Amino acid sequence: MKVTHIRRMSEESLSTIFVPYFLEPVYAGFPSPASDYIESPIDLNKHLIKNWAATFLVRARGHSMIGSGILDQSVLIVDRSIKPVHNSIVIASIDGEFVCKRLKLKPEICLMPDNPDYPPISINHNQDLEIIGTVTAAINKF
Repeated sequence: MKVTHIRRMSEESLSTIFVPYFLEPVYAGFPSPASDYIESPIDLNKHLIKNWAATFLVRARGHSMIGSGILDQSVLIVDRSIKPVHNSIVIASIDGEFVCKRLKLKPEICLMPDNPDYPPISINHNQDLEIIGTVTAAINKF
């Protein structure tokens, strides 16, 4: 999965938009009686972004991460301040090309897709690998 449109953003560049937030969950199994109770509005900027100075948005392209809910054209929220650990979903640069994959540190460093139709990317010592940031959320349109 390739990523495109890496841009910085700042808290000042986004206006605060409050969206109604229902306290009752929506069940994906059997239906539950509906409730009219609405919790206080939620600001999606504050809900999805923890560190404004280290966060950027990027659009995903491809199908290699569908097992993680990252679809073609998903908007990914990436935080550069979060240290990636084994199994983190990351934006990485491999020899100058940006990809979104799951970072595997054991038994060797590897970038894994979350789709069995795609091969893992093994990192050898001659390759230039840089972890750009850790993906914290994906926004999908249906």
